[in-house]
Amino acid sequence: MADTGRDPRRRFHDDLVGLDPNDPEARAFAEHLDRIERCEPAFTVEASIDGVADFADSSARLGGLRYWAAVLLVALIMLGVIVASWEILVRAAHWLAE
Repeated sequence: MADTGRDPRRRFHDDLVGLDPNDPEARAFAEHLDRIERCEPAFTVEASIDGVADFADSSARLGGLRYWAAVLLVALIMLGVIVASWEILVRAAHWLAE
């Protein structure tokens, strides 16, 4: 569950009155509300890492075509990082060889 500084059981007394806190669907909805209401700066390294963790968690819950689209997106990002790293290494080797 997202760390919002709130007691997770409090959500069922404030926003989700009447829902069973032991119901898995109600808990999943409460976690969803916590993720939506999280208000942190998005320009820090920690926020970027949290964003990647949120993406990984949400893509792990997906199935079918959306899951494979997330896998393809991650593979393309990794390919871009590898190509850029290789280019930097080759240019650095040429520069050092001069």
